[in-house]
Amino acid sequence: MFNLPIFTTLLTATFALAQYGAPPAGPASPASSAPPPPAPSAPASNSTQINVNVAPNGQFQFNPNNITAANGTLITFFFPNAGIAHSVTQSSFADPCTYLTANGSEPAGFDSGLQQAVEFTINITDDSQPIWFHCKQVDHCGLGMVGAINAPTTGNFTFQNFMTSALAIGSNEATESDSGPVTGGVNGIATAAPSSDVGNAGSAKMVADIGLAVFAIGMVAMFL
Repeated sequence: MFNLPIFTTLLTATFALAQYGAPPAGPASPASSAPPPPAPSAPASNSTQINVNVAPNGQFQFNPNNITAANGTLITFFFPNAGIAHSVTQSSFADPCTYLTANGSEPAGFDSGLQQAVEFTINITDDSQPIWFHCKQVDHCGLGMVGAINAPTTGNFTFQNFMTSALAIGSNEATESDSGPVTGGVNGIATAAPSSDVGNAGSAKMVADIGLAVFAIGMVAMFL
């Protein structure tokens, strides 16, 4: 038999859930109170697409930070939305914590600028030459937040030596200005400025809300 009060209550809950999501959970127990890792998180890589987490779990590093990539490989950096902006800024082996400016016919390096919750992609154009990069946020490079692409595995110009040079700078790292993204680059090119990752998260939430609303409507139908 149709029960109007029950129908009205469930229908109201349906639209509330669709608009605002499920009600908040109760207080977490001490054993489960650890915060989730910052998002977005880089998906798995493949032979033509390498994905890099920027400062995963709040650590001042790139993961991976020593990359091998052939010509045409796209390398996408995924920035978290964790309250601290980071960058992917091209530098040189000689000056690991300094932006690579133009020199004669040699162009300037790529630079994402200080960012949060975005993706930034470069395309490898000369896999015979190394690419060095760092985070320009104050003191991050001196703490070891650096990376390399196609660095030699032997000799003086290895990734490990590059990292050692950055750590040796430490708190003496010079503060770099930030004027936003710079496309282009040397041996790897950024063809576009960083793109927001917020839209993807919003789409996922909308799909979840729709599914929750459909479930609630089904529950209402059981009482008709």
